Amino acid sequence: MSNKVKITASKLPFTGRLVMFFVRHIQQAMASIGELWRNPVSSVMTMAVLGVSLSLPAALQVLVKNAENITQSWNNAAEISLFINEGRSEQSIQSLISRINVYSEVDVVHYINRDQALEEFQRLSGFGEALSYLDSNPLPAVVVVTPLARHSSPEGARKLLDKLEREPEVSFGRLDIEWLERLQAMVRLIERTVLAIAALLVLAVVLVIGNTIRLAIMNRRTEIEVMKLVGATEAFIQRPFLYTGIWYGVIGGVLAWIIINLLVWYLDSALAELLGLYGSQLQIQALSMAELVKLVLLASFLGWLGSYLSVRQHLRAIEPS
Repeated sequence: MSNKVKITASKLPFTGRLVMFFVRHIQQAMASIGELWRNPVSSVMTMAVLGVSLSLPAALQVLVKNAENITQSWNNAAEISLFINEGRSEQSIQSLISRINVYSEVDVVHYINRDQALEEFQRLSGFGEALSYLDSNPLPAVVVVTPLARHSSPEGARKLLDKLEREPEVSFGRLDIEWLERLQAMVRLIERTVLAIAALLVLAVVLVIGNTIRLAIMNRRTEIEVMKLVGATEAFIQRPFLYTGIWYGVIGGVLAWIIINLLVWYLDSALAELLGLYGSQLQIQALSMAELVKLVLLASFLGWLGSYLSVRQHLRAIEPS
């Protein structure tokens, strides 16, 4: 009878064999869900552990993304102050402003003449009465240049400053970007921290799933021995365990997404109040749909990897006696 079945299967056309291949995989994938359903307590606990483990690097990713959004306006606020040589006429300064406006790196040019500079300094310094005793205005005229967003990084702003300082009317330029460099260094540190923690938690997910699959294999040891006795291939035996690991990963990824959304919802009002004090209307951005898909795909791959490593190690050790 078995020979007839093999002969009949071998006579199936390629499309028929391809369809049967996917049908068997779907059947075993559904069967693996049934195994999870028959052990609800252990399955839910494992999925919860995976969800929490995956939510930590996802939360750090959300933190980095929102930090970049919040600081984007600060990164674009790099300004270059050009101090004009004493004795330059207004016509010469206006000619300088016209040339600077042509620069492809420049967004806005603002001119502060000597009288405006003195008035602003009197208002902000608190030495208004003392400055009134001066015989002449000691402050130079200033041209404030705001670079375009793509040139507002520390490197781009420095290049623009060097270029502007070569103008004959400019005595020297001032670019205060130390705070911006510190800010970017902090963001890079957070990004590296995210990668390091994510790597550790990825390893933890693989180990948790591998240990869970190992226990499942031990519980079904007798069944596996019988299947090997009747001639089942290793691929056929290990396939349900691999799908179990994938389901663990998929559901754990979805749980991580739910946890992140709840965390964002909980912190949104507090952060909005804090940013409102600084005149910002930004809101926390949760994981997008594209990031959700990436998270679920990563989690399913980790589930498959953990189950594959466990299955390859423990199935070979089981032989019918």
